[in-house]
Order: sequence, then structure tokens, then C-alpha cells
Amino acid sequence: MLEEMKFFVYLLELYAAYKNKKTGDVLKEWDKQGITQTIFNYYWGYHTERIENAYMDIDSLLATGKHAW
Repeated sequence: MLEEMKFFVYLLELYAAYKNKKTGDVLKEWDKQGITQTIFNYYWGYHTERIENAYMDIDSLLATGKHAW
């Protein structure tokens, strides 16, 4: 499995726990908003930052469709 995919699954699970939601529900929300691939593609940014920065960025993507920074 690609490192990017491993991290994506890890991030998905952590974000779901952070939001107190089921992982499947979070993935459905990301898919519905059209940001799943964007999150996956941002591996290099997310895995080098604090995980809270990724949460903030994902929240921004969900709310505005744009990265937080």
C-alpha cells in the first residue's frame, strides 16, 4: 500500500474520532463535498504538520471549498 494511502486512512480515522463521527460517515461527507481527492493529494502538506492543522484545513475545505492557508 502506498504511504499516501496509509496516511489517508490514518487521517480519516483520526478526523472521525476528532469529530466523534463514524469513519464511513466522514468519508461520505468528504465525497459529497468533493474534497476526498483533494485531501488525499495534500499528503505532503498534512503529514509534515501537526495533525490539528490538517483538521483545520479539512474543516475549511468543508465550509468554503478552499484550504485554510
